[in-house]
Amino acid sequence: MAPVDSIVRKLADSTPQYRSAPHNIEAEQALLGALLVNNESYYRVSDFLEPVHFYEPIHQQIYDLASQLIKAGKVASPVTLKTFLPPDFDIGGLNASQYLARLAAEATTVINAADYGRTINDLAIRRNLIRIGESMVNVAFDAPVDFAPREQIEEVERHLYELAETGRYGAGFQRFAQALTTAVDMAARAYQRDGKLSGLATGLKDLDAKMGGLQPSDLIIVAGRPGMGKTALATNLAYNVARAWQGETRADGHMHTVNGGIVGFFSLEMSAEQLATRIIAERTGIPSSTIRRGGITESDFERIKDHAIELQNLPFHVDETGGLTVAQLAARARRLKRQRGLDLLVIDYIQLLQGSSRRASENRVQEVTEITTKLKALAKELNIPIIALSQLSRQVESRDDKRPQLSDLRESGSIEQDADVVLFVFREEYYLANKEPRPGSEEHLKWQTDMAAVHGKAELIIGKQRHGPTGTVQLQFDAAVTRFGDLANENKLPERIQD
Repeated sequence: MAPVDSIVRKLADSTPQYRSAPHNIEAEQALLGALLVNNESYYRVSDFLEPVHFYEPIHQQIYDLASQLIKAGKVASPVTLKTFLPPDFDIGGLNASQYLARLAAEATTVINAADYGRTINDLAIRRNLIRIGESMVNVAFDAPVDFAPREQIEEVERHLYELAETGRYGAGFQRFAQALTTAVDMAARAYQRDGKLSGLATGLKDLDAKMGGLQPSDLIIVAGRPGMGKTALATNLAYNVARAWQGETRADGHMHTVNGGIVGFFSLEMSAEQLATRIIAERTGIPSSTIRRGGITESDFERIKDHAIELQNLPFHVDETGGLTVAQLAARARRLKRQRGLDLLVIDYIQLLQGSSRRASENRVQEVTEITTKLKALAKELNIPIIALSQLSRQVESRDDKRPQLSDLRESGSIEQDADVVLFVFREEYYLANKEPRPGSEEHLKWQTDMAAVHGKAELIIGKQRHGPTGTVQLQFDAAVTRFGDLANENKLPERIQD
């Protein structure tokens, strides 16, 4: 029989040791002391430190009271604070006056206040990570039958990204010299990049000339009525950016984009297979309807196979999940950026996104406002251009001139407000084709002339651009293969050979 002490030792070894949550009471005391001695300390931590970040509840209360006094333009000191603390205040046998005096006596300097504040903030984030992890374990053990693991994963991701968002220290003001350096670096990269553009080249030269490419942190709205080719344009631009991608590995092991870009495409309407078929049709020149019907020849199939091999290596990632909320979309975009890189995000289209459940219960206009605001914030956060497609209201159809205007943006003026660039896709050919007069009549002859003038042409109307001019870009459009391209005009045609 084993000795009693050995049994006790084994039990002690098998018993989990209690671990307190990460915290640093001394850092909290030093910071609060600095704040009470010199209120200037508050402004060094106020942009990232909140009362909830303190571990000790009494310290949360003291920091909150001091914050309110300072923001009200009053002095926060041991003398002014003690009147707001409860009369039965007791911590370690000290009353309010004694404890506040002790904090002031052990204060750190104003210079070190920010460092202590970051320590407190970091420890609070670690406690929140523990809380999320424990919650994840408990939910996984006790999840109801109808709660799919995928839903739990997305819920945990949402909490983690919320923590990442609130856990960042605000950059605050920066010297203008720093901003100048960033601007010069951008100009240098533009000089080195193909096309000498400051943004991502779209592959459409006339559009690039107007916009300088797709600019980082821009929310670009591509709008149009059904049948105008919004998805086709977005697909073309995304493919052109992905095809031009070149990267280099930095010293830290991370891949850095040198030219072109890694593309994420949220296809909320079409399946990934339909999107791939469109790109194959655009590249091979074989209409997608022919590919779907199986009406292709052996040589056509060889062409499709060759281009499919080329397309396999594109840095082009598609998410075909329908009914996404804007929060889920943001979480997936951040994950793609972290895991594989991301230089351009395309969303087809805004009206198929959902806002938060609270906004959805109010009205659709407020929901769309929330969606566009968060998409603009996501573009800034990831420092990439986001192309978001949008439907237009039916009021376009009631006008003689059916060219869209900013007022036609459907459901919310916030789309116009939040967007850095608004592009309207317009094809006169689409409307004219639906007005064919009786064949053989005089009107039909005129109609044929008008159709010939607009056949295969599209207009890309720049309705808004923060960084450049508005105007119209003429494009070529091949409806059979849904391909946009540069339109050759008289000024661009090669010189005719003289006899």
